[in-house]
Amino acid sequence: MIVVHHLQNSRSQRILWMLEELGVEYSVKRYERDPESQLAPPELLKVHALGKSPVITDGDNVVAESGAIVEYLARVHGNGRMAPEVGSNDYNQYIYWLHYAEGSLMTPLLLRLVFVRIKTTKMPFFVKPIANGIADKVLASFVTPNIKRHMEFVDQHLEGREWFAGDQLSGADIQMSFPLEATLARIPALQKHKNVVDFVRRVQARDAYKQALETGGAYDYA
Repeated sequence: MIVVHHLQNSRSQRILWMLEELGVEYSVKRYERDPESQLAPPELLKVHALGKSPVITDGDNVVAESGAIVEYLARVHGNGRMAPEVGSNDYNQYIYWLHYAEGSLMTPLLLRLVFVRIKTTKMPFFVKPIANGIADKVLASFVTPNIKRHMEFVDQHLEGREWFAGDQLSGADIQMSFPLEATLARIPALQKHKNVVDFVRRVQARDAYKQALETGGAYDYA
């Protein structure tokens, strides 16, 4: 049986969703974040050397990284579902968006998380203005413009489309769900991108998504 090593409020939630879409039997081993650092607990190091989530075990196979897990599940357990036909134009789109989610879109989002956290971190009073100034400069000149550019790009792609790669839900949609949910939750001003908002609503309305939430527990972006 597949075991999902699940960290709350993390990318592993979308792995639960994919398994529900596939109807594959699985179990969940839960891990809690450190309340101060918000990092994964050291127990995850026993599963994978980097000690991060998501990671699954499937018999003797240990698979980490969201994109790799999604590809693995589609290939090994999909029976033709959740991935377009290899060699088709839809498959090319599937591969692109599957890797774009973490390779391009998540980068400015993670930078925003880091620099916003700098602004709220306790530090000596004489250092605070300097740290805040640097954070504000990076956010305004690089991070925020890049996030806006990515959201415009994604919104344009979704114009007239329900899903990212063809007319059926695929692993690309599973991958794209997390960064888009996180962006809309953390930056409400970007909810002006109607196609992105509609995509997230379609995702969250699916029965398999709702079941994954019941299984995974608290998830800030739902």
